[in-house]
Amino acid sequence: MDRAADRLELVTDPARPTGRLLLAAGVEQSYVDVHDPRHLHFEYVRRMAAVADLAAPAGTALAVLHLGGGALTLPRYLAATRPGSAQLVIERDPAVVELVTRELPALPPAVRVRIDDARAAVTAEAPARYDLVLADIYRAARMPEHVRTIEFVAEVARTLRPDGVYLVNVTDLPPLVATRVHVATLRAVFPDVCLIGDRRMLRGRRYGNLVIAAAARPGRLPVARIYAAAVRDHVPGNVLHGAALDTFVAGARPATDG
Repeated sequence: MDRAADRLELVTDPARPTGRLLLAAGVEQSYVDVHDPRHLHFEYVRRMAAVADLAAPAGTALAVLHLGGGALTLPRYLAATRPGSAQLVIERDPAVVELVTRELPALPPAVRVRIDDARAAVTAEAPARYDLVLADIYRAARMPEHVRTIEFVAEVARTLRPDGVYLVNVTDLPPLVATRVHVATLRAVFPDVCLIGDRRMLRGRRYGNLVIAAAARPGRLPVARIYAAAVRDHVPGNVLHGAALDTFVAGARPATDG
């Protein structure tokens, strides 16, 4: 995650001695199990990982761009589940990178971390370079405006290969206005989009995180399998796609740089 670094600390999870929580000003930001990178503590991270698992046959190495790094939970997960995957992590905050590099297990050589702004990094990337782009970009619990517009999303789409998938973590609260706008924005660029999350949250009954998946090719998202993974999670989820997503996003307009 791309977060403010005030009072950054890594603390041990009292319920799991191998778990480490990255806190910023006392607020949980990331979680890593130092012995098991496949253990994913946060619900939305599991949902992103589930889509990544379905992006290609198991074990296939992928080219991955992470926008927002935090404790590097998903880069570690993909390095374990898809060995040899070339991964680039963009993290804005050098203090986060310094703490995580010093205190947590070293990353495989195929994972690189660069301090940069997410939009600047995406704009500078070559076209058709990545199989997956994962975005978890927040500053002070808010997604910066310059990474939630059509213009930015179009730059992300440009970096994806024909079968590429874009995943976005969205933090929101009822009535999910930010999520509706973000879905409308992605649908203005990508032909296949779905929304994944806790059923209570999708009904507007709680605050939390939702994951948007978008694909560069129509019909690319394995929606039935994504739904099956969401249902199996110990926080059961749902997937909105097609007509259900039309209803969810009705009336929302895409965000633009203007």
